[in-house]
Formats: sequence, structure tokens, C-alpha cells
Amino acid sequence: MVTPSAHEVTGLLQAWSAGDEEALQKLMPLVYEELHRAARRYMARERSGHTLQTTALINEVYLRLVDVRRMSWQNRAHFLGICAQMMRRILIDFARSRRYLKRGGAAPHVCFDEGLLVSSQLAADLVALEDALKALTAVDQRKSRVVELRFFGGLSVKETAEVLKVSSDTVMRDWKMAKVWLLRELSGDKHHGA
Repeated sequence: MVTPSAHEVTGLLQAWSAGDEEALQKLMPLVYEELHRAARRYMARERSGHTLQTTALINEVYLRLVDVRRMSWQNRAHFLGICAQMMRRILIDFARSRRYLKRGGAAPHVCFDEGLLVSSQLAADLVALEDALKALTAVDQRKSRVVELRFFGGLSVKETAEVLKVSSDTVMRDWKMAKVWLLRELSGDKHHGA
């Protein structure tokens, strides 16, 4: 499959924003592979035997996108960031509804290393991570968005900078600080402050 141009994707996003419902139908095949890679990254972190499959996760995102009305889409990176956020919320809702994840000190250590994006070695406790991200959002919303876009969305530093309208250097600083903050939060070592 030929990789679509960023201009082509942005054009369809803008048409969809303007109310062209068919633009979403044309857009999905163009971004499907990227969404599939993101969904695979999410599912690799889940417990083995998870009943939700990669394709089902993408389908759920699509169903939620159909209900989106008048979103002002900026570009491909913005769209993929929103899709990543939807995937995370779907999995968290699923985890909470099944009550198979527990919060607290017994939560597994989550590694925020770049290599984890393609590794299936660790299954992160999404509920604990969600709680930690909410706490980070209360302290620094931009750092939380950087984690969401980089870790969950798989966006590059440059793409994250485009979405957040900041420099790549700012993204890197936020990324480093957020990883340290979240690791401390997840380990229960909160007495040192933010």
C-alpha cells in the first residue's frame, strides 16, 4: 500500500471537520496501518488472553470517531494523537468494567523506555497508569499530553511538537521530566514532591 501524503490526510480531515461525512470513510483506509500499529502497541502491554483484539480496538475507535461532530482537526499527527487517547480510554474502561486490574503498591513496575513501544515483555497496569497520568495532568497538563502522544500514540518528537505547538526541545524536556515523575508516582515514592 502506498503511504498517503500528509497533505492528502489533512485535506480529508479538514473536509470531515467541515461536515463531509464521507471524508471519514475515505480517511480510514489511509490511516488504518498507523492505527493498527498503535493498537498493536496497546495490546502488547495487555495481559495474555485479553478478550479484546487489535482489530476490535480499531473498530471501537472508528465507532467513536463516527460520533465526533465538528472537531477542528489540525493535521495527521493531531488525528493520531486523538485516536491514541481514544484507544487508551477504551482499554481503561474495559479494564475497569472487568475489574481484573488492581490499584496500589502491588502494581507492576512500568518502564517508560522508548524500547517499550515495540516490546511485549511488560504488561502495564493501565488503571494505575491512568491514575498517575491524571495526577500528572493536575500538576502539568502539557507533560501529560506529551506522555499520551509519545508513549501511547507512538508519535515522534517532531509530531508531538506539531500537535502541542511547542519546540522539539520542549517536548524532549517534558518527556524526560514526565517519565521521572510517573515512575516515582507508580513506585509509590511521592514524598519528594513534583
